Amino acid sequence: MDEELPYSLHNIAELGHEDRAWHIAWNPTKPLLASCSADKSVKLFTYNHDGEGKLNFILATSIPTGHIKTVRAVAWSPSGQTLATASFDSNIGVWEQELDDDGNPGEWECASLLEGHETECKSVAYSSTGTLLASCSRDKTVWVWEVQPDSDFECMGVLMEHTQDVKCVAWHPTEEILASGSYDDTIKLYVDDPQDDWYCCTTLTGHESTVWSLSWSPNGKYLASASDDKTVRIWRRVSEHAFKCVLVLEGHERSVYSVSWGVGKSDRENEASLGWIASAGGDGVVRVWDLSVIPSAKLVARLPAAHGVHDINSVVWCPRNGYEDLLATSGDDGMVKVWRIQEV
Repeated sequence: MDEELPYSLHNIAELGHEDRAWHIAWNPTKPLLASCSADKSVKLFTYNHDGEGKLNFILATSIPTGHIKTVRAVAWSPSGQTLATASFDSNIGVWEQELDDDGNPGEWECASLLEGHETECKSVAYSSTGTLLASCSRDKTVWVWEVQPDSDFECMGVLMEHTQDVKCVAWHPTEEILASGSYDDTIKLYVDDPQDDWYCCTTLTGHESTVWSLSWSPNGKYLASASDDKTVRIWRRVSEHAFKCVLVLEGHERSVYSVSWGVGKSDRENEASLGWIASAGGDGVVRVWDLSVIPSAKLVARLPAAHGVHDINSVVWCPRNGYEDLLATSGDDGMVKVWRIQEV
């Protein structure tokens, strides 16, 4: 018998792909949810209230990306105007919505194709200012690209610090600090040296297997990492380039493939709250934790079999004001599901 938890997750939308749904990204400025799949497409879903309090999700468009293999990850720029895709075909696509002759939004077009990785791209992420894009690959490298006018990109650095496949990249919410996680069980943090190039300023060790996913706390003082070792680790920034593991979240019975750190519902009422962490993975369970500065974590919601018997590949909180109680998941069943967290 499970303990009584204060919150529960309610399904409000079920959206689909024709093959495994890998990753999802909420547009930070507009009511758009992007998802990508092994079917090589990106789907964009729009959402709005129907006037009776119900939130409706509708397929706005399906982008036939032209990627010749799986699209593994998607990321929005902070402006919400540009979408980046990372594919197993080793390329990064950058997408923008064309305007028609009357200035109305039209089709999504590939504005730039970034080549350079030697094999499968696993993750892509924009910095908080939108001026930098990071990508990572099975080729063991992390690339940092500078976003320039007219959809031009210049490679600012190729970082070869990991000894194995790099699974994820995540930018700090306000600073130009980049984190990456790898099959080599480590997390690397990178900064720019104004006199030289990007370099690895610290390595975080502690996970006993692959690091699949990374998410910074909203205040930027902590980093969460999800691993094949069935745990989520919380790292606190103790000095400019030093981080210390202060908490290990346990409970998942299989690999944890995704972690997302949102502001939570108690953020404005409770100054001690660091927000809410959602985690999901191979056991099909979504877990939501309330983090406080002590630091301690309290499990506030647990949803088993969110995608039936299938693995969950991604879990992401909505970042938009007024929608912080929304969570999206994507799974091996090809489904993208949207959940609202509510008090029991």
